[in-house]
Amino acid sequence: MRILVIEDEPVLALRLQQTLEGAGFVVDVAYDGEEGWHLGDTESYDAAVLDLGLPKIDGVTILRRWRENGRAFPVLILTARSRWSEKMAGFQAGADDYMTKPFEMDEVVYRLHALIRRTAGHAQPELTCGKLRLDTLAGRFSFDGAPLQLTAQEFRILSYLIHHAGKLVSRSELIEHVYDRHFDNDSNVLEVLIGRIRRKLGAELIHTVRGQGYRMAEDATS
Repeated sequence: MRILVIEDEPVLALRLQQTLEGAGFVVDVAYDGEEGWHLGDTESYDAAVLDLGLPKIDGVTILRRWRENGRAFPVLILTARSRWSEKMAGFQAGADDYMTKPFEMDEVVYRLHALIRRTAGHAQPELTCGKLRLDTLAGRFSFDGAPLQLTAQEFRILSYLIHHAGKLVSRSELIEHVYDRHFDNDSNVLEVLIGRIRRKLGAELIHTVRGQGYRMAEDATS
Protein backbone atom coordinates (compact mmCIF):
# COMPACT_ATOMS: atom_id res chain seq x y z
CA MET A 1 0.00 0.00 0.00
CA ARG A 2 1.24 3.47 -0.91
CA ILE A 3 0.97 6.47 1.40
CA LEU A 4 1.56 10.18 0.79
CA VAL A 5 2.85 12.15 3.79
CA ILE A 6 2.69 15.96 3.62
CA GLU A 7 4.45 17.43 6.62
CA ASP A 8 6.74 20.49 6.75
CA GLU A 9 8.55 19.55 9.99
CA PRO A 10 11.52 17.49 8.71
CA VAL A 11 12.05 15.52 11.93
CA LEU A 12 8.38 14.56 12.20
CA ALA A 13 8.17 13.77 8.49
CA LEU A 14 11.15 11.42 8.82
CA ARG A 15 9.65 9.69 11.86
CA LEU A 16 6.37 9.18 10.02
CA GLN A 17 8.17 7.84 6.96
CA GLN A 18 10.27 5.40 8.98
CA THR A 19 7.30 4.21 11.04
CA LEU A 20 5.07 3.68 8.02
CA GLU A 21 7.77 1.95 6.00
CA GLY A 22 8.43 -0.27 9.00
CA ALA A 23 4.73 -1.18 8.93
CA GLY A 24 5.00 -2.27 5.28
CA PHE A 25 3.83 0.86 3.45
CA VAL A 26 5.51 2.56 0.52
CA VAL A 27 5.84 6.23 1.45
CA ASP A 28 6.27 9.41 -0.58
CA VAL A 29 6.99 12.58 1.43
CA ALA A 30 6.30 16.22 0.52
CA TYR A 31 7.46 19.10 2.70
CA ASP A 32 5.23 21.87 1.40
CA GLY A 33 1.66 22.20 0.20
CA GLU A 34 2.46 22.82 -3.45
CA GLU A 35 4.49 19.65 -3.89
CA GLY A 36 2.02 17.67 -1.78
CA TRP A 37 -0.98 18.83 -3.76
CA HIS A 38 0.77 17.99 -7.04
CA LEU A 39 1.74 14.47 -5.92
CA GLY A 40 -1.76 13.71 -4.63
CA ASP A 41 -3.30 15.00 -7.83
CA THR A 42 -1.06 13.08 -10.23
CA GLU A 43 0.03 9.88 -8.43
CA SER A 44 -1.94 6.91 -7.09
CA TYR A 45 -2.19 6.55 -3.30
CA ASP A 46 -4.11 4.33 -0.90
CA ALA A 47 -4.18 7.11 1.71
CA ALA A 48 -2.59 10.43 2.65
CA VAL A 49 -1.37 11.90 5.93
CA LEU A 50 -1.86 15.65 5.72
CA ASP A 51 -0.72 18.50 7.95
CA LEU A 52 -2.88 21.65 7.87
CA GLY A 53 -0.32 24.39 8.55
CA LEU A 54 1.81 24.01 5.43
CA PRO A 55 3.87 26.54 3.46
CA LYS A 56 2.74 27.59 -0.04
CA ILE A 57 -0.70 25.90 0.10
CA ASP A 58 -2.52 25.09 3.35
CA GLY A 59 -3.85 21.61 4.05
CA VAL A 60 -7.55 22.46 3.83
CA THR A 61 -7.06 24.02 0.38
CA ILE A 62 -5.12 20.96 -0.79
CA LEU A 63 -7.85 18.64 0.40
CA ARG A 64 -10.60 20.70 -1.19
CA ARG A 65 -8.78 20.76 -4.53
CA TRP A 66 -8.23 17.00 -4.45
CA ARG A 67 -11.89 16.31 -3.81
CA GLU A 68 -12.98 18.75 -6.52
CA ASN A 69 -10.70 16.89 -8.93
CA GLY A 70 -12.17 13.51 -7.98
CA ARG A 71 -9.27 12.28 -5.87
CA ALA A 72 -11.08 9.98 -3.45
CA PHE A 73 -8.30 8.28 -1.44
CA PRO A 74 -8.78 8.56 2.35
CA VAL A 75 -7.04 11.41 4.12
CA LEU A 76 -5.87 11.47 7.75
CA ILE A 77 -5.21 14.98 9.04
CA LEU A 78 -2.40 15.45 11.56
CA THR A 79 -2.21 18.93 13.05
CA ALA A 80 -1.47 20.98 16.14
CA ARG A 81 -4.79 22.77 15.62
CA SER A 82 -7.27 21.43 18.17
CA ARG A 83 -10.22 23.81 17.97
CA TRP A 84 -13.45 22.22 16.80
CA SER A 85 -13.95 24.88 14.12
CA GLU A 86 -10.63 23.90 12.55
CA LYS A 87 -11.45 20.21 12.72
CA MET A 88 -14.84 20.89 11.15
CA ALA A 89 -13.19 22.79 8.29
CA GLY A 90 -11.02 19.76 7.59
CA PHE A 91 -13.98 17.37 7.56
CA GLN A 92 -16.00 19.73 5.38
CA ALA A 93 -13.14 19.80 2.89
CA GLY A 94 -13.21 15.99 2.68
CA ALA A 95 -11.04 14.58 5.48
CA ASP A 96 -11.76 11.04 6.69
CA ASP A 97 -10.01 11.15 10.06
CA TYR A 98 -8.24 13.64 12.33
CA MET A 99 -5.43 13.40 14.89
CA THR A 100 -4.07 16.22 17.03
CA LYS A 101 -0.36 16.60 17.76
CA PRO A 102 1.30 15.15 19.79
CA PHE A 103 0.24 11.62 18.89
CA GLU A 104 1.44 8.02 19.05
CA MET A 105 3.05 6.75 15.86
CA ASP A 106 1.43 3.33 16.24
CA GLU A 107 -1.99 4.98 16.26
CA VAL A 108 -1.25 6.56 12.89
CA VAL A 109 -0.50 3.10 11.51
CA TYR A 110 -3.70 1.59 12.94
CA ARG A 111 -5.86 4.43 11.68
CA LEU A 112 -4.39 4.20 8.19
CA HIS A 113 -4.97 0.45 8.08
CA ALA A 114 -8.59 1.03 9.12
CA LEU A 115 -9.14 3.77 6.52
CA ILE A 116 -7.66 1.70 3.71
CA ARG A 117 -9.58 -1.41 4.74
CA ARG A 118 -12.92 0.40 4.94
CA THR A 119 -12.32 2.20 1.65
CA ALA A 120 -11.90 -1.23 0.05
CA GLY A 121 -15.23 -2.32 1.61
CA HIS A 122 -13.97 -4.44 4.53
CA ALA A 123 -15.42 -3.88 7.99
CA GLN A 124 -13.32 -6.36 9.99
CA PRO A 125 -9.55 -6.13 10.64
CA GLU A 126 -8.97 -9.69 9.36
CA LEU A 127 -9.28 -10.45 5.66
CA THR A 128 -9.43 -14.04 4.45
CA CYS A 129 -9.34 -15.85 1.14
CA GLY A 130 -9.49 -19.60 1.41
CA LYS A 131 -6.58 -20.63 3.65
CA LEU A 132 -4.97 -17.19 3.40
CA ARG A 133 -5.52 -14.68 6.21
CA LEU A 134 -4.29 -11.11 6.69
CA ASP A 135 -4.38 -9.51 10.13
CA THR A 136 -4.37 -5.85 9.07
CA LEU A 137 -3.70 -4.57 12.58
CA ALA A 138 -0.68 -6.77 13.19
CA GLY A 139 0.45 -6.57 9.56
CA ARG A 140 0.85 -10.34 9.26
CA PHE A 141 -0.25 -13.00 6.80
CA SER A 142 -0.89 -16.62 7.66
CA PHE A 143 -1.63 -19.55 5.38
CA ASP A 144 -3.42 -22.68 6.53
CA GLY A 145 -2.92 -21.51 10.12
CA ALA A 146 0.85 -21.02 9.90
CA PRO A 147 2.75 -17.71 9.59
CA LEU A 148 3.50 -16.89 5.95
CA GLN A 149 7.05 -15.74 5.30
CA LEU A 150 7.09 -12.90 2.77
CA THR A 151 9.55 -10.27 1.67
CA ALA A 152 8.45 -6.64 2.00
CA GLN A 153 7.63 -6.45 -1.71
CA GLU A 154 5.71 -9.72 -1.66
CA PHE A 155 3.75 -8.50 1.38
CA ARG A 156 2.70 -5.27 -0.36
CA ILE A 157 1.57 -7.08 -3.50
CA LEU A 158 -0.41 -9.72 -1.63
CA SER A 159 -1.92 -7.12 0.69
CA TYR A 160 -3.18 -5.02 -2.20
CA LEU A 161 -4.65 -8.06 -3.94
CA ILE A 162 -6.48 -9.39 -0.87
CA HIS A 163 -7.91 -5.93 -0.15
CA HIS A 164 -9.32 -5.98 -3.70
CA ALA A 165 -10.17 -9.68 -3.90
CA GLY A 166 -12.58 -10.59 -6.66
CA LYS A 167 -11.69 -7.47 -8.67
CA LEU A 168 -9.46 -7.30 -11.70
CA VAL A 169 -6.29 -5.38 -10.81
CA SER A 170 -4.28 -4.25 -13.82
CA ARG A 171 -0.52 -4.49 -13.86
CA SER A 172 -0.18 -0.71 -13.93
CA GLU A 173 -2.57 -0.30 -10.96
CA LEU A 174 -0.66 -2.83 -8.90
CA ILE A 175 2.66 -1.15 -9.69
CA GLU A 176 1.26 2.28 -8.80
CA HIS A 177 0.12 1.08 -5.38
CA VAL A 178 3.07 -1.09 -4.28
CA TYR A 179 6.04 0.92 -5.59
CA ASP A 180 7.07 4.55 -5.38
CA ARG A 181 7.01 6.90 -8.37
CA HIS A 182 10.61 6.08 -9.35
CA PHE A 183 9.91 2.42 -10.17
CA ASP A 184 10.76 1.27 -13.70
CA ASN A 185 7.43 0.17 -15.18
CA ASP A 186 9.19 -1.82 -17.90
CA SER A 187 10.85 -4.08 -15.33
CA ASN A 188 9.64 -7.69 -14.99
CA VAL A 189 10.12 -7.59 -11.20
CA LEU A 190 6.36 -7.69 -10.58
CA GLU A 191 5.89 -10.87 -12.60
CA VAL A 192 8.81 -12.52 -10.82
CA LEU A 193 7.34 -11.65 -7.42
CA ILE A 194 3.85 -12.88 -8.38
CA GLY A 195 5.48 -16.18 -9.36
CA ARG A 196 7.24 -16.42 -5.99
CA ILE A 197 4.01 -15.70 -4.13
CA ARG A 198 2.20 -18.40 -6.09
CA ARG A 199 4.86 -20.93 -5.13
CA LYS A 200 4.10 -20.17 -1.48
CA LEU A 201 0.29 -20.22 -1.82
CA GLY A 202 -0.44 -22.52 -4.73
CA ALA A 203 -1.74 -21.40 -8.11
CA GLU A 204 -5.44 -21.22 -7.28
CA LEU A 205 -5.62 -17.94 -5.31
CA ILE A 206 -4.11 -15.46 -7.78
CA HIS A 207 -5.33 -15.70 -11.36
CA THR A 208 -3.69 -14.04 -14.34
CA VAL A 209 -6.11 -12.47 -16.81
CA ARG A 210 -4.06 -12.41 -19.98
CA GLY A 211 -3.36 -8.91 -21.22
CA GLN A 212 -5.35 -7.34 -18.38
CA GLY A 213 -3.84 -8.08 -14.97
CA TYR A 214 -4.50 -10.18 -11.87
CA ARG A 215 -7.49 -11.24 -9.81
CA MET A 216 -7.50 -12.81 -6.36
CA ALA A 217 -10.06 -15.57 -5.92
CA GLU A 218 -13.69 -14.49 -5.48
CA ASP A 219 -14.17 -16.14 -2.07
CA ALA A 220 -12.22 -13.52 -0.09
CA THR A 221 -14.24 -12.33 2.89
CA SER A 222 -13.91 -9.71 5.60
